[in-house]
Amino acid sequence: MKKYIITLLFCTLFCHPGIAQGLKSVSILGDSYSTFEGYVQPDTNLVWYLKTPPKGRKTDMVSVRNTWWHQFIKENNYRLCVNNSFSGATICHTGYRSEDYSDRSFITRMKALGCPDIIFIFGATNDYWAKSPLGEYKYADWSKKDLYSFRPAMAYMLDTMIDYYPNVEIYFLLNDGLGNEITESVRTICKHYQIDCIELKGLDKMSG
Repeated sequence: MKKYIITLLFCTLFCHPGIAQGLKSVSILGDSYSTFEGYVQPDTNLVWYLKTPPKGRKTDMVSVRNTWWHQFIKENNYRLCVNNSFSGATICHTGYRSEDYSDRSFITRMKALGCPDIIFIFGATNDYWAKSPLGEYKYADWSKKDLYSFRPAMAYMLDTMIDYYPNVEIYFLLNDGLGNEITESVRTICKHYQIDCIELKGLDKMSG
């Protein structure tokens, strides 16, 4: 999975006219796929990948050097600004068992990414797995209730981040196997905001 992501990101970024080579900073807004113990901010965020994995947990992430983002940053002469990833987090405020995830959702954490040159958003996986409400497409005038459904929350997130991080390149990483509704929703909303959506295919998913 890691090598595929790194290659895909390299091709996307270096074919993009707005990206020049250099020591640029990268921030990540993610879920379990982007966590690693000791490398998320704030350090109270729940992490999935640990330096010493619990017995029985199948994972190839035994070092931060194994993570997709660490390899990408190192191989392309970037530096890490902030990795604000939270295991199990949904983009919207509705999480597993219909619990209120407003303490960890992407839209709650989206303004805590420092001052990067590039932002990768790697999400929507848990919205799909948790069966969060899909909701309707909505691109303005969001209510608090709207943010508990995926589509309006996704739109609110991108709308806010574009203004909050001016002159920052923002990319959305879309996991495979998330079902047609979530996948098409992400594509549609990214297209509306002219955010590059990098679709990952054929990933070997281990626990987490």
